[in-house]
Amino acid sequence: MERVARASSLLPLSIFLGAVFLVPHTAAGEAYRWVYPWIPGLGVNLSFLLDGLSVLFALIISGVGFFVTLYAVDYLHGHRHTGRFFLFLHLFMLSMLGLVSADNVLALFVFWELTTIFSYLLIGFEHESAESRKSARQALLVTGAGGLALLVGFLLLGIAAGTYEISRMVPMAASLQEHPFYGAILAMLLLGAFTKSAQFPFHFWLPNAMAAPTPVSAFLHSATMVKAGIYLLARFHPVLSGSAAWTATLILVGAATAVMGAFTALGQSDLKKILAYTTVSALGIMTMFLGGQLAPSLMAAMTFLLVHAIYKSALFLVAGIIDYQTGTRQLEKLSGLARSMPVTALGAFAACFSMAGFPLFFGFVGKEIMYKGALAETMMPNLTASAAVLANGLMTAVAGIFLIGPFLTGPARHGEPGAEACGSMCSGPLILGGIGIFFGIVPEFVGSYLVSPAVASFHAHMERVKLELFHGINTPLVLSAVTLSLGAILYLSRKRVNRAVCRSYQAIGLDGSRVYDRVIEGVAAVGRLQNRLLQNGSLHRYFAVVVASFVLLTGYSYLSGVQALPDIGAPGLATRQWLLLLVLLAAVGAVVVTRSVLLAICALGVVGAGIAMIFLAHGAPDLALTQLLVETLTVIIVSVILLRLPGLGGAGRKSRARKSFDAALALSVGALMTTLALAMLSSPLDRSVTAFYEQSSYLAAHGRNIVNVILVDFRSLDTLGEIIVVATAGLAGFALIHRRRGRS
Repeated sequence: MERVARASSLLPLSIFLGAVFLVPHTAAGEAYRWVYPWIPGLGVNLSFLLDGLSVLFALIISGVGFFVTLYAVDYLHGHRHTGRFFLFLHLFMLSMLGLVSADNVLALFVFWELTTIFSYLLIGFEHESAESRKSARQALLVTGAGGLALLVGFLLLGIAAGTYEISRMVPMAASLQEHPFYGAILAMLLLGAFTKSAQFPFHFWLPNAMAAPTPVSAFLHSATMVKAGIYLLARFHPVLSGSAAWTATLILVGAATAVMGAFTALGQSDLKKILAYTTVSALGIMTMFLGGQLAPSLMAAMTFLLVHAIYKSALFLVAGIIDYQTGTRQLEKLSGLARSMPVTALGAFAACFSMAGFPLFFGFVGKEIMYKGALAETMMPNLTASAAVLANGLMTAVAGIFLIGPFLTGPARHGEPGAEACGSMCSGPLILGGIGIFFGIVPEFVGSYLVSPAVASFHAHMERVKLELFHGINTPLVLSAVTLSLGAILYLSRKRVNRAVCRSYQAIGLDGSRVYDRVIEGVAAVGRLQNRLLQNGSLHRYFAVVVASFVLLTGYSYLSGVQALPDIGAPGLATRQWLLLLVLLAAVGAVVVTRSVLLAICALGVVGAGIAMIFLAHGAPDLALTQLLVETLTVIIVSVILLRLPGLGGAGRKSRARKSFDAALALSVGALMTTLALAMLSSPLDRSVTAFYEQSSYLAAHGRNIVNVILVDFRSLDTLGEIIVVATAGLAGFALIHRRRGRS
């Protein structure tokens, strides 16, 4: 199995090489679109678009996926469910690739939900652990709820635009933003993006998802799944941005998420929790800059997207190596690892320096363009720049905590003897860290071939913005120096800041996980109340609820839209029809008043036979025959069942209120059905459907009996389903009777 798992790394590697082949073409402004009619009757296509944005995401997804696959082979060595893990991992990767390349919003939604499902399976991979199951369920519910909101937004967007193709919506941006649905569309799409990318107040699920194996955290929660919301905001930027609602919401939510996530990370002791909260902070920074309208802000978002994917996936892999080799991820139990794990330490050094934003590292380039973009905007530039400096300063301090404590200070004092991991586990952090250094040295290359084409894909007025290692002494450089200084101060006073953060959280008392738990408890309480009221084991109550709901909802819908009730008039019936009607009324009266089971069954049989006679009198012998057969079978079955049950004498013990309610409900149903039937007969009938079946039954289906043709040809699957249901019910009844005979 391990050989197969290792060979499966060829899948992300081949996809990565294919994406690399497309880079020169997308850098030149080319885009590739492929369309396949998916549901032609509804005008829905399965369309894909490969441009600078989707290729950048494809490179991140497949590149990190390759290193994670190699890493996971040895990390999960000897695990009994290794095959299942790699199946889920690669299916998730393919779903992410479909998501970032889909040009149809409905196809995008399908891939969006597939990533939710496979992330649920991967987070809950250790399904025997209660913590893993709870975390997986939480991630599924939060992101799944956002997915439902996203579907509503996509449907409204399709109605407003008249198309579900994203590339065709872009030229309609001005008219879409003036459409009455714009507010609802914006709210639904932002809900979907915020839940997926762990924005405040939906951020809590991401740190809790650290119960997943480390390869899952490195792949899903640093480089891919949580970036899906960022991709959504970027892809729909040319369609929905430009309004004050878009800009203000993204800047405020992103800034709050960035600062809160970084502050919370400073108070954690688990390495994966530290990285999880800094991921929340980084996602907030990207969201904040996607709220901008100018190229520097959007360049900052895409540059930091790449910066974060590189260093954060490396750091997650380092955290997994530490846990795998020492048996712990707690900071207070780790020190001196650089001596026993020099290769891992080297990868950690490179990733942490990039995270902190030191010169010559790609993180430094990302933070410089970040500050340039913040200051270039017209809406809330000071807030954006301040939030970016504070969040980046906090992440610099966190980088020091992650690096200095476990690797540099003191003698080794971890739980188990630490040793260097194997080459396949160390290669990922080492190469990714090296990429961070290389991209920092040649930022012009990265900007020209990766970042600028991605921004040009969703920003039509793309002015040239260069990524450079040194722009001269200017405000962004000063802010970078302030960031490093602030990070050093926060690191030196980390214990004091940690205590202040803890006291603040206790004072506020508002935690997303607690709110989520209260909501789940509330839903469970409502379910229990509903169960007591509606699912209490009483067939009488079940039937009464269904019938009463039908009467109230249907009656209200009809009466609220009708101008006048239909004129009943005096029916012109022949003498034999009046006699048949009197017999039916007498039979119904017998069913209501009798306490004899046998008499009630016989009276019901008379009612059914009378209905068959009505069909026969109006020229429908096939319906009359069907009614007689069904009625005969029903009488036999009901006789077998009811004659074995207690008599109807128990009906006399019913309270008067219950009898009155049952009578009122029965009369209401009868009156409503009579009114609806008369209303239907008094209004002109639309014979278009009838004409279709009259013309098609003989010519297309070669049948003369229209009813039979409808059942066998036009409604064949429906009829087959009914046959299966009836056959299943018959088998179940036979099994119950046979079992009862066996007991007796």
